Amino acid sequence: MKKYLCAGVITSLLIAGCSNKEDGKDSKVALIKTTDPPPIELVDNPETESFGHAIKKELAKKKELYDVAVIQSKEETLVVYKVKHLQRFKMKKIEKDMEKYLEGKYPDEDFVLSSDYKIFLETVRLKEKIQHKSISKKKAKKEFKDIIELQKEKT
Repeated sequence: MKKYLCAGVITSLLIAGCSNKEDGKDSKVALIKTTDPPPIELVDNPETESFGHAIKKELAKKKELYDVAVIQSKEETLVVYKVKHLQRFKMKKIEKDMEKYLEGKYPDEDFVLSSDYKIFLETVRLKEKIQHKSISKKKAKKEFKDIIELQKEKT
């Protein structure tokens, strides 16, 4: 009797632990698979709302990349991306090409580019906090500045 009870409990725990709930926890799998986060706009101008979407759509077409996240604030725009595994040998060239492309297309914008997984993960976490409304706009802007500082620290 005890064997069956233990087997039932273990089976229940395995089923509960392996269930694939989609509760917005992209940050748990952000480093393993494509999360395709929507762009985050921390600006108040209604004219610039589609700016982040346009950048994301254009960069997602690049064959070297498999995931792109964009955060736009009033001062600067953070573009974080993941490079396909076999393309990682060309990281410097890819970043230089992206920077040249973005600066040429949007000369008035100040871009911060990053292929760092830590920065990507922090970006996805910020997106989740904003989506769940667990963070105020002021705190989101502060967190964005912290992510930018973290990126600049690494370079």
